[in-house]
Amino acid sequence: MTQTIQITDSHCHLDFPDFDEERDQIVARAVEAGVTRMVTICTKLEAEPRVRAIAEAYDPVFYAAGTHPMSAAEVPLVSVEELVKLAAHPKFVGIGESGLDYHYTADSAEVQKESLLVHIEAARQTKLPLIIHARAADEDMADILSSEYRNGAYSCVMHCYCSGPELAKSVLDLGFYLSMSGIATFPKSQDVRDIFASAPVDRILVETDSPYLAPKPFRGKRNEPGYSVHTAQLGAEVFGMDYADFAARTQENFDRLFWKAAAYEVAA
Repeated sequence: MTQTIQITDSHCHLDFPDFDEERDQIVARAVEAGVTRMVTICTKLEAEPRVRAIAEAYDPVFYAAGTHPMSAAEVPLVSVEELVKLAAHPKFVGIGESGLDYHYTADSAEVQKESLLVHIEAARQTKLPLIIHARAADEDMADILSSEYRNGAYSCVMHCYCSGPELAKSVLDLGFYLSMSGIATFPKSQDVRDIFASAPVDRILVETDSPYLAPKPFRGKRNEPGYSVHTAQLGAEVFGMDYADFAARTQENFDRLFWKAAAYEVAA
């Protein structure tokens, strides 16, 4: 009997209504596909109890929480203390997603920056990885992440990376990670594939960002954690590696960055 190759979906949104009718089946399909862990992301703290309940209900599911940059101007500014308190939960494994999005919400750039600084400090204090959303804000993103790192080290993953090569180099130089999504499988995403190909393979994660960004051959349909297999297979091609070897490397990378999820597995 052939053993299923194991991977992790490092970023999904299992609380979104797209999954309400069949969440049990979606998690089961992911596990059947070889997805050993899923990190479901809370994007507004008002949703944290619901996201936490999902992580508690499914053994393979962990969670993170923060304020998405596109929501930063619509909700009260989160405090470092709030995030640190949430991080006490045994399945809370990351801070965010936070970041900067100037594509849709450039008018709230200043409050986005203020929110990002709070999340960075929470990541420092908890030693949990910061989960970053960056779109059309490469220069400010690089400046803030770099200057804040000089003020005190922290760990970070650039989720669903599709920004430019300069930002990629900047964050990789800080020891941060890049996460590959279904975008990398799209025919017109050669620039994204090139950025990943030039990165160290020990700094790569895979994700779905489901229910969004379904990879080929499901593009245009609702995404789900089990489809991260297709992104990982593309990742193996990008790095010129056997799929099993690439998958194993991304598992090691996830364990290193999301150390709390790895420790939870050991203790369970």
